[in-house]
Amino acid sequence: QLQASGGGLVQPGGSLRLSCVASRRTFSNNGMGWFRQAPGKEREFVAAISWTGEFISYQDSMKGRFTISRDNAKNTVYLQMNSLKPEDTAVYYCAASRFAVAGRSSTDYRYWGQGTEVTVSS
Repeated sequence: QLQASGGGLVQPGGSLRLSCVASRRTFSNNGMGWFRQAPGKEREFVAAISWTGEFISYQDSMKGRFTISRDNAKNTVYLQMNSLKPEDTAVYYCAASRFAVAGRSSTDYRYWGQGTEVTVSS
């Protein structure tokens, strides 16, 4: 129900734009979020956006570098990632919240995509 794409290999300082397309049933009226999991580490919150787009939150280390957005007409949520660092290397997952305003906890989310891999390396 969620299909993430846009990952790949990028040099430090580069940019990537991740996309996540959802079914209308999964997407409508729900907040959306991005999480990531680096090798050997636990999954962590990246960013979240409410159904209306009014409420947006980021993990502190991503503020100013990452931008989450959504196009409700296309059932798609995006994550624009700039100034990428090697420590951003991870599998990135999109998720649909149980609520219109998405939180930072993974327990807030009901549906998860399959993940898209991002590697930041020279």
